[in-house]
Amino acid sequence: MIGGYRIERKLSAGGFGVVYLAADSEGQQFAIKEYLPSSLASRAVGQLLPQVLPEKLSLYRLGLKSFFEEGRSLAQISHGSVVSVLNFFRENETVYMVMNYLEGGTLQDFIITARDLKKSKVFRESTIRSLFDEILRGLRIVHQHKMLHLDIKPANIFITDDNRAVMIDFGAAREVLSKEGNFIRPMYTPGFAAPEMYRRDSSMGPWTDIYAIGACIYACMQGYPPNDAPQRIEKDRLSLALSRLRGIYSDNLIEVILWCMALDPLARPQSVFALQKELSRESARSYTKLTVGERVRLQFDSVVSDNKKAARKTNIPETRIT
Repeated sequence: MIGGYRIERKLSAGGFGVVYLAADSEGQQFAIKEYLPSSLASRAVGQLLPQVLPEKLSLYRLGLKSFFEEGRSLAQISHGSVVSVLNFFRENETVYMVMNYLEGGTLQDFIITARDLKKSKVFRESTIRSLFDEILRGLRIVHQHKMLHLDIKPANIFITDDNRAVMIDFGAAREVLSKEGNFIRPMYTPGFAAPEMYRRDSSMGPWTDIYAIGACIYACMQGYPPNDAPQRIEKDRLSLALSRLRGIYSDNLIEVILWCMALDPLARPQSVFALQKELSRESARSYTKLTVGERVRLQFDSVVSDNKKAARKTNIPETRIT
Protein backbone atom coordinates (compact mmCIF):
# COMPACT_ATOMS: atom_id res chain seq x y z
CA MET A 1 0.00 0.00 0.00
CA ILE A 2 1.28 3.46 -0.93
CA GLY A 3 -0.70 6.58 -0.04
CA GLY A 4 -3.93 4.63 0.20
CA TYR A 5 -3.41 2.86 -3.15
CA ARG A 6 -2.78 -0.87 -3.52
CA ILE A 7 0.08 -1.62 -5.93
CA GLU A 8 -0.97 -4.43 -8.27
CA ARG A 9 2.04 -4.75 -10.60
CA LYS A 10 4.86 -2.88 -12.29
CA LEU A 11 3.91 -1.48 -15.71
CA SER A 12 7.28 -0.10 -16.79
CA ALA A 13 10.65 1.05 -15.51
CA GLY A 14 13.15 3.46 -17.03
CA GLY A 15 16.25 5.39 -16.11
CA PHE A 16 14.22 7.91 -14.19
CA GLY A 17 11.48 6.05 -12.38
CA VAL A 18 9.00 3.20 -12.13
CA VAL A 19 5.32 3.15 -13.17
CA TYR A 20 2.90 0.85 -11.35
CA LEU A 21 -0.68 -0.23 -11.88
CA ALA A 22 -2.56 0.52 -8.66
CA ALA A 23 -6.11 0.53 -7.35
CA ASP A 24 -7.90 2.59 -4.72
CA SER A 25 -10.23 1.26 -2.00
CA GLU A 26 -13.12 1.16 -4.50
CA GLY A 27 -11.15 -0.89 -7.03
CA GLN A 28 -10.65 1.93 -9.55
CA GLN A 29 -7.35 1.57 -11.39
CA PHE A 30 -4.62 4.21 -11.70
CA ALA A 31 -1.05 4.50 -12.93
CA ILE A 32 1.40 5.63 -10.25
CA LYS A 33 4.80 6.97 -11.22
CA GLU A 34 7.56 6.83 -8.63
CA TYR A 35 10.65 9.06 -8.68
CA LEU A 36 13.61 6.66 -8.66
CA PRO A 37 16.48 7.78 -10.95
CA SER A 38 18.69 4.72 -11.51
CA SER A 39 21.83 6.87 -11.81
CA LEU A 40 21.34 8.23 -8.28
CA ALA A 41 19.36 5.68 -6.27
CA SER A 42 18.87 1.94 -5.87
CA ARG A 43 16.55 -0.19 -3.79
CA ALA A 44 17.08 -3.65 -2.41
CA VAL A 45 14.44 -6.32 -2.99
CA GLY A 46 11.70 -6.10 -0.38
CA GLN A 47 12.71 -2.59 0.73
CA LEU A 48 10.59 0.56 0.42
CA LEU A 49 13.22 3.26 0.98
CA PRO A 50 15.60 4.12 -1.88
CA GLN A 51 19.31 3.93 -1.09
CA VAL A 52 21.23 7.06 -2.13
CA LEU A 53 24.98 7.52 -1.73
CA PRO A 54 25.83 10.59 0.43
CA GLU A 55 27.70 12.32 -2.42
CA LYS A 56 24.61 11.99 -4.67
CA LEU A 57 22.03 13.07 -2.08
CA SER A 58 21.89 16.77 -3.01
CA LEU A 59 21.35 15.94 -6.69
CA TYR A 60 18.72 13.32 -5.79
CA ARG A 61 16.83 15.92 -3.73
CA LEU A 62 17.08 18.50 -6.52
CA GLY A 63 15.43 16.07 -8.96
CA LEU A 64 12.87 15.12 -6.30
CA LYS A 65 11.87 18.78 -5.86
CA SER A 66 11.55 19.24 -9.64
CA PHE A 67 9.46 16.04 -9.95
CA PHE A 68 7.15 17.24 -7.16
CA GLU A 69 6.74 20.67 -8.80
CA GLU A 70 6.01 18.96 -12.12
CA GLY A 71 3.21 16.97 -10.44
CA ARG A 72 1.79 20.15 -8.91
CA SER A 73 1.80 21.93 -12.29
CA LEU A 74 0.30 18.99 -14.23
CA ALA A 75 -2.48 18.66 -11.64
CA GLN A 76 -3.65 22.15 -12.69
CA ILE A 77 -3.97 21.16 -16.37
CA SER A 78 -7.14 19.55 -17.65
CA HIS A 79 -6.86 18.62 -21.32
CA GLY A 80 -7.57 15.39 -23.18
CA SER A 81 -4.10 15.37 -24.79
CA VAL A 82 -2.17 15.87 -21.54
CA VAL A 83 -1.79 13.08 -18.99
CA SER A 84 -4.09 13.75 -16.00
CA VAL A 85 -2.29 13.98 -12.66
CA LEU A 86 -4.95 13.33 -10.01
CA ASN A 87 -2.75 13.28 -6.92
CA PHE A 88 0.90 13.57 -5.91
CA PHE A 89 2.47 12.93 -2.53
CA ARG A 90 5.71 12.26 -0.64
CA GLU A 91 6.25 8.88 0.99
CA ASN A 92 9.19 6.48 1.53
CA GLU A 93 11.65 9.39 0.98
CA THR A 94 10.50 9.79 -2.61
CA VAL A 95 7.53 11.23 -4.54
CA TYR A 96 4.60 9.48 -6.23
CA MET A 97 2.44 10.88 -9.04
CA VAL A 98 -1.05 9.36 -9.46
CA MET A 99 -2.43 9.47 -13.02
CA ASN A 100 -5.32 8.08 -15.02
CA TYR A 101 -4.60 4.55 -16.20
CA LEU A 102 -4.66 4.58 -19.99
CA GLU A 103 -5.20 1.52 -22.16
CA GLY A 104 -3.83 1.41 -25.70
CA GLY A 105 -0.34 1.69 -27.16
CA THR A 106 2.35 4.27 -27.82
CA LEU A 107 2.84 6.05 -31.13
CA GLN A 108 6.18 4.24 -31.30
CA ASP A 109 4.36 0.87 -31.28
CA PHE A 110 2.15 2.05 -34.16
CA ILE A 111 5.13 3.37 -36.16
CA ILE A 112 7.00 0.06 -35.84
CA THR A 113 3.89 -1.92 -36.87
CA ALA A 114 3.20 0.38 -39.85
CA ARG A 115 6.88 0.43 -40.89
CA ASP A 116 7.03 -3.37 -40.97
CA LEU A 117 4.26 -3.40 -43.59
CA LYS A 118 6.88 -1.84 -45.94
CA LYS A 119 4.52 0.54 -47.74
CA SER A 120 5.73 3.81 -49.30
CA LYS A 121 3.81 5.75 -46.64
CA VAL A 122 4.25 4.81 -43.00
CA PHE A 123 1.23 6.96 -42.10
CA ARG A 124 -1.13 8.84 -44.39
CA GLU A 125 -0.64 12.61 -44.43
CA SER A 126 -4.19 13.26 -43.23
CA THR A 127 -3.54 10.97 -40.24
CA ILE A 128 -0.30 12.81 -39.39
CA ARG A 129 -1.95 16.23 -39.62
CA SER A 130 -4.97 15.33 -37.47
CA LEU A 131 -2.84 13.45 -34.90
CA PHE A 132 -0.40 16.32 -34.37
CA ASP A 133 -3.14 18.94 -34.40
CA GLU A 134 -4.57 17.09 -31.39
CA ILE A 135 -1.18 16.87 -29.66
CA LEU A 136 -0.41 20.55 -30.32
CA ARG A 137 -3.69 21.59 -28.72
CA GLY A 138 -2.53 19.94 -25.50
CA LEU A 139 1.04 21.24 -25.81
CA ARG A 140 -0.26 24.78 -26.22
CA ILE A 141 -2.04 24.51 -22.85
CA VAL A 142 1.15 23.13 -21.26
CA HIS A 143 3.16 26.11 -22.55
CA GLN A 144 0.47 28.53 -21.36
CA HIS A 145 1.07 27.11 -17.85
CA LYS A 146 4.77 28.10 -18.20
CA MET A 147 5.77 24.44 -18.51
CA LEU A 148 7.78 22.55 -21.12
CA HIS A 149 7.52 18.83 -21.84
CA LEU A 150 11.22 18.36 -22.76
CA ASP A 151 10.90 14.69 -23.73
CA ILE A 152 8.41 14.53 -26.60
CA LYS A 153 8.98 11.38 -28.66
CA PRO A 154 6.77 8.63 -30.13
CA ALA A 155 7.25 6.50 -26.99
CA ASN A 156 5.77 9.36 -24.91
CA ILE A 157 2.69 9.87 -27.10
CA PHE A 158 0.05 7.38 -26.04
CA ILE A 159 -2.81 6.42 -28.38
CA THR A 160 -5.70 5.23 -26.23
CA ASP A 161 -8.19 2.55 -27.16
CA ASP A 162 -10.82 5.29 -27.53
CA ASN A 163 -8.56 7.06 -30.09
CA ARG A 164 -7.14 9.93 -28.07
CA ALA A 165 -3.51 11.05 -28.36
CA VAL A 166 -2.08 11.81 -24.91
CA MET A 167 1.35 13.20 -24.01
CA ILE A 168 2.85 11.27 -21.10
CA ASP A 169 6.12 11.19 -19.13
CA PHE A 170 7.12 14.85 -18.89
CA GLY A 171 10.86 15.43 -18.57
CA ALA A 172 11.37 18.59 -16.46
CA ALA A 173 12.99 16.77 -13.53
CA ARG A 174 15.08 14.69 -15.93
CA GLU A 175 16.32 17.87 -17.58
CA VAL A 176 17.31 19.40 -14.22
CA LEU A 177 19.40 16.33 -13.42
CA SER A 178 21.04 16.14 -16.84
CA LYS A 179 22.07 19.81 -16.55
CA GLU A 180 23.30 19.62 -12.94
CA GLY A 181 24.73 16.10 -12.88
CA ASN A 182 27.85 14.99 -14.69
CA PHE A 183 26.41 11.79 -16.18
CA ILE A 184 28.22 9.64 -18.74
CA ARG A 185 24.95 8.82 -20.52
CA PRO A 186 22.61 11.70 -21.39
CA MET A 187 19.04 11.55 -20.10
CA TYR A 188 17.42 12.70 -23.33
CA THR A 189 16.48 10.76 -26.46
CA PRO A 190 18.81 11.12 -29.47
CA GLY A 191 17.00 12.25 -32.61
CA PHE A 192 14.22 14.01 -30.70
CA ALA A 193 16.28 16.25 -28.39
CA ALA A 194 16.92 19.76 -29.75
CA PRO A 195 20.55 20.98 -30.09
CA GLU A 196 20.18 23.36 -27.12
CA MET A 197 19.50 20.40 -24.82
CA TYR A 198 23.09 19.27 -25.37
CA ARG A 199 24.49 22.59 -24.11
CA ARG A 200 24.50 23.54 -20.44
CA ASP A 201 24.39 27.30 -21.04
CA SER A 202 21.53 27.44 -23.56
CA SER A 203 18.00 28.67 -22.91
CA MET A 204 15.06 26.43 -23.66
CA GLY A 205 11.52 27.38 -24.53
CA PRO A 206 8.51 26.35 -26.65
CA TRP A 207 10.90 26.06 -29.63
CA THR A 208 12.64 23.16 -27.83
CA ASP A 209 9.43 21.09 -27.69
CA ILE A 210 8.61 22.17 -31.27
CA TYR A 211 11.90 20.62 -32.49
CA ALA A 212 10.77 17.31 -30.95
CA ILE A 213 7.34 17.60 -32.59
CA GLY A 214 9.08 17.98 -35.97
CA ALA A 215 11.20 14.91 -35.22
CA CYS A 216 8.05 12.92 -34.31
CA ILE A 217 6.36 13.90 -37.59
CA TYR A 218 9.54 12.85 -39.41
CA ALA A 219 9.40 9.43 -37.65
CA CYS A 220 5.75 9.05 -38.73
CA MET A 221 6.82 9.61 -42.35
CA GLN A 222 10.12 7.70 -42.44
CA GLY A 223 9.45 5.02 -39.85
CA TYR A 224 12.73 5.89 -38.08
CA PRO A 225 14.00 8.80 -35.96
CA PRO A 226 16.11 11.53 -37.59
CA ASN A 227 19.85 11.81 -36.93
CA ASP A 228 20.61 13.27 -33.53
CA ALA A 229 21.47 16.96 -33.17
CA PRO A 230 25.28 16.57 -32.75
CA GLN A 231 25.43 14.53 -35.99
CA ARG A 232 23.34 17.16 -37.76
CA ILE A 233 25.59 19.98 -36.57
CA GLU A 234 28.58 18.09 -37.99
CA LYS A 235 26.85 17.19 -41.28
CA ASP A 236 23.17 17.88 -41.76
CA ARG A 237 21.43 15.30 -43.96
CA LEU A 238 17.86 16.17 -42.97
CA SER A 239 16.99 17.87 -46.29
CA LEU A 240 18.45 14.93 -48.22
CA ALA A 241 16.46 12.39 -46.18
CA LEU A 242 13.25 14.39 -46.63
CA SER A 243 13.82 14.82 -50.36
CA ARG A 244 13.22 11.07 -50.72
CA LEU A 245 9.66 11.70 -49.55
CA ARG A 246 8.85 14.33 -52.18
CA GLY A 247 5.85 13.28 -54.22
CA ILE A 248 4.76 10.94 -51.38
CA TYR A 249 4.06 13.69 -48.83
CA SER A 250 3.18 17.29 -49.66
CA ASP A 251 5.83 20.00 -50.02
CA ASN A 252 4.11 21.83 -47.17
CA LEU A 253 4.49 18.96 -44.68
CA ILE A 254 8.16 18.51 -45.62
CA GLU A 255 8.72 22.26 -45.15
CA VAL A 256 7.00 22.10 -41.74
CA ILE A 257 9.54 19.51 -40.57
CA LEU A 258 12.48 21.58 -41.85
CA TRP A 259 11.05 24.61 -40.05
CA CYS A 260 10.47 22.75 -36.75
CA MET A 261 13.88 21.08 -36.84
CA ALA A 262 16.02 24.11 -37.70
CA LEU A 263 19.29 23.84 -35.78
CA ASP A 264 19.02 27.52 -34.82
CA PRO A 265 16.23 27.84 -32.20
CA LEU A 266 15.31 31.31 -33.54
CA ALA A 267 14.66 29.84 -37.00
CA ARG A 268 11.93 27.52 -35.65
CA PRO A 269 8.28 28.38 -34.90
CA GLN A 270 8.43 30.37 -31.66
CA SER A 271 5.00 29.24 -30.50
CA VAL A 272 2.72 26.22 -30.85
CA PHE A 273 0.06 28.51 -32.33
CA ALA A 274 2.34 29.43 -35.26
CA LEU A 275 2.95 25.73 -35.96
CA GLN A 276 -0.76 24.84 -35.63
CA LYS A 277 -1.62 27.51 -38.17
CA GLU A 278 0.84 26.10 -40.72
CA LEU A 279 -0.09 22.47 -40.10
CA SER A 280 -3.78 23.23 -40.68
CA ARG A 281 -3.14 24.61 -44.19
CA GLU A 282 -4.97 21.87 -46.06
CA SER A 283 -4.97 23.98 -49.25
CA ALA A 284 -1.16 24.05 -49.30
CA ARG A 285 -0.81 20.44 -50.40
CA SER A 286 1.21 20.45 -53.61
CA TYR A 287 3.42 17.49 -54.45
CA THR A 288 6.69 18.01 -56.32
CA LYS A 289 8.15 14.85 -57.79
CA LEU A 290 11.89 14.21 -57.95
CA THR A 291 13.67 14.91 -61.21
CA VAL A 292 15.63 12.10 -62.88
CA GLY A 293 18.90 13.77 -61.81
CA GLU A 294 17.77 13.96 -58.18
CA ARG A 295 16.73 10.29 -58.24
CA VAL A 296 20.18 9.29 -59.54
CA ARG A 297 21.94 11.35 -56.85
CA LEU A 298 19.76 9.85 -54.10
CA GLN A 299 20.40 6.33 -55.42
CA PHE A 300 24.14 7.00 -55.47
CA ASP A 301 24.05 8.40 -51.94
CA SER A 302 22.08 5.36 -50.75
CA VAL A 303 24.64 2.93 -52.26
CA VAL A 304 27.55 4.84 -50.68
CA SER A 305 25.78 4.86 -47.31
CA ASP A 306 25.06 1.10 -47.50
CA ASN A 307 28.71 0.39 -48.41
CA LYS A 308 29.90 2.43 -45.41
CA LYS A 309 27.55 0.53 -43.09
CA ALA A 310 28.77 -2.80 -44.49
CA ALA A 311 32.40 -1.74 -43.99
CA ARG A 312 31.70 -0.75 -40.39
CA LYS A 313 29.99 -4.08 -39.69
CA THR A 314 32.92 -6.01 -41.19
CA ASN A 315 35.76 -4.17 -39.47
CA ILE A 316 34.39 -3.06 -36.11
CA PRO A 317 33.13 -5.47 -33.43
CA GLU A 318 29.62 -4.69 -32.22
CA THR A 319 29.36 -2.91 -28.86
CA ARG A 320 26.20 -3.02 -26.83
CA ILE A 321 25.30 -0.50 -24.16
CA THR A 322 22.90 -1.88 -21.60
